Parts: sequence; structure tokens; C-alpha cells
Amino acid sequence: MKWRIGAAAVAVVGIVVLVGALVVVPRFGTDTVDRSQPALLQSLRDLSQYHAAAGDFQVVLDIEKDVRHVPAALAGRRTLFVAAGTVNAYVDFSGLAEDALEVDAEKKTVELALPGATLDKPNLVQERCYVFAEERGLFDRLASLVETQDQQPFYVAAEQKIGDAARESGLTGRADENTRTMLTGMFTALGYQPVFSDAA
Repeated sequence: MKWRIGAAAVAVVGIVVLVGALVVVPRFGTDTVDRSQPALLQSLRDLSQYHAAAGDFQVVLDIEKDVRHVPAALAGRRTLFVAAGTVNAYVDFSGLAEDALEVDAEKKTVELALPGATLDKPNLVQERCYVFAEERGLFDRLASLVETQDQQPFYVAAEQKIGDAARESGLTGRADENTRTMLTGMFTALGYQPVFSDAA
């Protein structure tokens, strides 16, 4: 009988300690300590590019990998991958020749040989790139349980297609026009009339 009373007492004490811990611990809470080093400046560089236009693009990739002589129900994979990104068009002034700018003080004109706009590399927005749908054969479904699919080929293909779309979109032409508009406003404010030509 005594051992039952002792066991009951131990159980009551254990419950009291547990309840006390649940009540007290939340009051203390948890702290996050960030011991990371500050960002280190590795280099500085001057920019001589005028980014005159930018385009937002989206592409849906439909890529299928078939296994020869094997039914799709057993092996193979078809993936719909959505990707979005931006492409900048810029004019690089660093390559201008010394005679690219001719000023006529009497006529108040400025002749400037401008280089054509160039497209930057597509910049994919990670938050907007994802697998939308996927069909897999039995063997591929089993393999996915132990390994993760490499999505790098999808990103490479998306960059290629977005780059092709940017080249066909007229983005460089718009950048050329915006650059001339910017320079016209700047020279006009100085009292000169700009005359543009294409750089060789």
C-alpha cells in the first residue's frame, strides 16, 4: 500500500514539474544569434552603360524524355516548367572613339556617333520558376523517392528561349530610341541641338 502511495506521489510531482515547465519556458522564449560575418567588398568598378529598356518575359517549357522501346507508363518523364525573367537592353559608351563627339559652337550642334543597344543576359526570377505539372512512368516515380530531379536543364532552356524572344521583341530598337531621347534632353538643356549617327 505504501509503495502505491509513493508511486502516486512521484507521478503527481512529475505532472507538476511538467506543467511548470510548459508554463515557464514560453515566458523565456528563444533567441536567435546571428554570428555571420559582414559582407566584404571585393571590388569596385565604374559603369559606362546606359540601361535604356527592359522586358519581362514568361515561357512554359514542355519537355518530354522518352525511353526507347519502353512504354511511357513504365519509363519516361514529361514536365511542364514555368519560367519568368527580365532582359535589359543597354548602350555601352565605353567603346566610343575619340572623334565620336563633334561640337560646333557656332551652329550650336553636337554630332554624336552612337553604338547600338545590346541585350543583357536573361535574369530569371527564381520565385516565378517552378514545375507546373509532371507525368512520370512507374520506374521514374520509384526513382524519385530516393533522388531529386535536376532542374538545371530547365533553367538553361528557359534562358535560351527568353533570350530568343528578347531578340525578336524589338527591345534593342526601343533602347536606341530611349537613349537618343535622354541625350537630346541633356544637350538641349545645355543649348545644343544633337545630331545622331550610328557608330562604325
